[in-house]
Amino acid sequence: MWYMLYMKHPKLTASAARADFARLVTRVFGGERVVIERAGGVAVAMVPVDDLALLEDLEDRMDVEAARAALAEPGANIPWTKLKAKHGL
Repeated sequence: MWYMLYMKHPKLTASAARADFARLVTRVFGGERVVIERAGGVAVAMVPVDDLALLEDLEDRMDVEAARAALAEPGANIPWTKLKAKHGL
């Protein structure tokens, strides 16, 4: 799936992005998403800050769903202090 998203957006090498960083920031600030490649592969994506906020909200919602599912599992809950001690944390 990430590959299809990758194909939709402009791609730049890391060197090209570095050389024209100010213009790249302006493009992303304007709403464009840009993929930056390094050593022939996908390295990072620059996205507008609103997109980042949406991603973080999605991650938070997924974390809440996972926590609710874990709490609904049968069996006794393990206290956090006991779990930390077991794993040397």
